[in-house]
Amino acid sequence: MCGIAGIVALEAEGNPKNPEHVRRMLGMLRHRGPDQFGIYRDDIAAMGCARLSIIDIAGGRQPISNEDGTLWIVFNGEIFNYPELRPDLERRGHRFRTGTDTEVLLHLYEEYGAACLQRVNGQFAFAIWDARDRSLFLARDRMGIRPLFYTRTADAFLFASEVKALLAVPGVTTEIDPVVLDQVFVYWAALPGNTVYRGIEEVPPGHYLTLRDGRQSLQAYWNFVFAGPGERRTTDEYLDEFHALLDDATRIRLRSDAPGGLYLSGGLDSSIVASLAVRHGSAPLRTFSIGFDEPAFDESDSQARVSDLLGTRHSSVRASNSDIGNIFQDVVWHAETPLTRTAPAPMYLLSRLVRDSGCKFVLTGEGADELLAGYDLFKEAAIRRFCARRPESKLRPLLFQRLYSDIPGLSAVGPAFRAAFYKSTMADVDSPWYSHAVRWRNNARARRFFNREVTDCVASAGPASGPAVPSQFCSWDPLQRAQYLETTILLSQYLLSSQGDRMSMAHSVESRTPFLDYRVVEFCNRLPSSLKLRGLKDKYLLRRLGARMFPEDVFLRPKRPYRAPIHKSFRNPLPDYVMELLSPRRVAAAGLFQPAAVAALVKHLAAGETLGETDEMAFAGILSTQMIHRQFITHFETSERLPEVVYSGCPPQPGLAAMAAVPESNCAGGANGVQ
Repeated sequence: MCGIAGIVALEAEGNPKNPEHVRRMLGMLRHRGPDQFGIYRDDIAAMGCARLSIIDIAGGRQPISNEDGTLWIVFNGEIFNYPELRPDLERRGHRFRTGTDTEVLLHLYEEYGAACLQRVNGQFAFAIWDARDRSLFLARDRMGIRPLFYTRTADAFLFASEVKALLAVPGVTTEIDPVVLDQVFVYWAALPGNTVYRGIEEVPPGHYLTLRDGRQSLQAYWNFVFAGPGERRTTDEYLDEFHALLDDATRIRLRSDAPGGLYLSGGLDSSIVASLAVRHGSAPLRTFSIGFDEPAFDESDSQARVSDLLGTRHSSVRASNSDIGNIFQDVVWHAETPLTRTAPAPMYLLSRLVRDSGCKFVLTGEGADELLAGYDLFKEAAIRRFCARRPESKLRPLLFQRLYSDIPGLSAVGPAFRAAFYKSTMADVDSPWYSHAVRWRNNARARRFFNREVTDCVASAGPASGPAVPSQFCSWDPLQRAQYLETTILLSQYLLSSQGDRMSMAHSVESRTPFLDYRVVEFCNRLPSSLKLRGLKDKYLLRRLGARMFPEDVFLRPKRPYRAPIHKSFRNPLPDYVMELLSPRRVAAAGLFQPAAVAALVKHLAAGETLGETDEMAFAGILSTQMIHRQFITHFETSERLPEVVYSGCPPQPGLAAMAAVPESNCAGGANGVQ
């Protein structure tokens, strides 16, 4: 795992400052890779890596070249099947100088070009510079587990693992894009390829980008699609294949030359991964979890139960409400996007615990709920369709009582109110976005806080009932459509990013996700929907697998979505930084929200009043957007990117001053390579 960055001049004479600028970029990424630094440079391109050494710790320093020095790679991530790929490359005449997956990937590209992406099993973002034809190749993994951003100036193309690295380069300027900001407030994340920074884009999951002669081309090499199940099979046959695939996905994700562990939530997903990992480990598995002061969010008892059953060496950190509020600025600095939830904050604390425990990577259970229909949202859509067939029924709406027990106060709402709540979207069963209509409608209430300029800009972009979907979307069944939307938006754009990669890498910890092994994903996308959601029984096949490993209190335990308190983390009293950022003066200066409307929201919080679910998320979104404006717009504009200037609200480790800590001896490349 690493942070990567680079600059390619768009003019033939090149840019002599490119290596200096890449050094600045690496300074902003040192939290992603504090172990080693290296830069490649020639007369056109410069690119570097801040390395977190996990495979071939002593010999795997980047950038790495092929035998004749015509291809150079900087790589962030892991290729888990690299031991299986290497022998064939050696038979084809490729010579290796390291034992890394990075070098395997480079030679694989040398042999197969872009088609190499079909052969790798991993989570990655990488760049390959071809010094012969002066072309750049960027690629990102299928599910978007690792980030990769890019932008252009008048004379250069730039890429980096994080936006802050791009903004560290003189000449790169930006502002918040109102259209994408609206996406974040409605969908909880920017849609694939977008960022809230105007002019800065992200390589979408499953895509690669080529740059040659100043012209760039973006191509998909993999898509999240559903296929028919093929031949008829029994449930046990599906279960056996699923078990074998997930077991192997877990096994290869334990490959490492550095110590690792596992996030244990107490739920079924991480418990199954932990059980498989214990089987393949030679020492007691290290497990890590979060506890909360708020009983509604705490799962400590379940975490301890699974740890005891598996005999893991367990550690936990407790996230108090005040902890969440106090670190939220640091969390937003690393997430680099507005957040309508505080859930990333405890993950930030958890990754710090992992790093302090001496581990460099963790396995997680992320992805199971999306692939196997574990969320109440999938049940909600099924109930709404069921009720739409008999809208006069008084009994069918009672099923809504079985949803969202994790949302505080909702259990007290009567069936008549719930039925009325869902009724406005119930009949539109032909809508491609039917499954998410209620969520997006509720989230859109936050638009009332936008000022006139933002509202007009969003309106001028044209009407959009929902995100774009593939041509075959309408041929899928209702559950598959819902899974597509949840996976490509919430999972890839939020859970794997703001709550995943960004929080773990804030403390130099790599997260690995066995459920998102592409073989497991493609298998789940071939499953009959009845093996995912059977009636209102969620994750049917996964629970069958859990029955092979655990007693009933574990594998039949109801799903409890991971959540964290929002408004309770910012009151009694409201922190000074919240009052300052949300003051009418600051809100007006940012030019995104209505000062009076925000002031009214703050007044409710300051008075100790409880906010509703959507107002809670609006508050978090407004506060984090104000942070983004100051951290990434105002600060970078006014600091002139000088290394001695550090924004007071940012953690010192990834601040601008860190640039000076990148050793010149490790970064100064020769005229054609690295030293």
